Amino acid sequence: MSTSSATTPIGDAATGRVAVVTGGSRGIGRESAVRLARDGFAVVVNYADGKEAAESVVDEILAAGGRATAVRADVADETAASALFDAAESEFGGVDVVVHAAGRVLITPVAELDLDALDALHRTNIRGTFVIAQQAARRVRDQGAVITFSSSVVGLAFPGYGAYSASKGAVDALTLILARELRGRGITANSVAPGPTATDLFLQGKDEETIARLAAQPPLERLGTPTDIAEVVSFLASPGGHWVNGQVVRANGGII
Repeated sequence: MSTSSATTPIGDAATGRVAVVTGGSRGIGRESAVRLARDGFAVVVNYADGKEAAESVVDEILAAGGRATAVRADVADETAASALFDAAESEFGGVDVVVHAAGRVLITPVAELDLDALDALHRTNIRGTFVIAQQAARRVRDQGAVITFSSSVVGLAFPGYGAYSASKGAVDALTLILARELRGRGITANSVAPGPTATDLFLQGKDEETIARLAAQPPLERLGTPTDIAEVVSFLASPGGHWVNGQVVRANGGII
């Protein structure tokens, strides 16, 4: 576990506040972790595998004067998830923001889908989201924020995304109910639904023609970037975004 007790964060807007970012070793999770550190959060970078990648995120944050630690945990394992929050509380004193970016992608037509693969997808995307939401509901400090990740494909209904879209539809439903269950504590709960975003996971297995077609869909005529999505996360985690609650925020460049 990499850590630092540096007292001078990158920014001062969130001094003393702590964020847990699941799936923080790569893609949108990584960029969100770095962005929140820049906002002044101490960041717990969660990973399931890829210890070196997670530690490189921590090193980047520390090099810029921030505070961070890397903690391994399977988000669908309630004991491991509890230990993740324990680590945040032990290292930094509590948890104010949870960004649940960990997830799996599965693209297969419904008729051809292997049900074992479906179970593995749902274990991470549905059970994992529920486990992290449960810990967040119990342990996020008042006036905090919970940010989950859905996908714009829930509304776009792309062929091949039946299992994935179903799992992200569950994330939407859970997050909106969580927002209502947190009444009285000043904690927001929102789901961010990116469109096509240029992460390694998204680009894997796609030819140039497919990528170009997807990039042409938004009126802004490009793929999203992890930075685009991290800016939305930063807003929702900030005082400026605190009036946004119980929403699915489609960050997709205008795809309908």
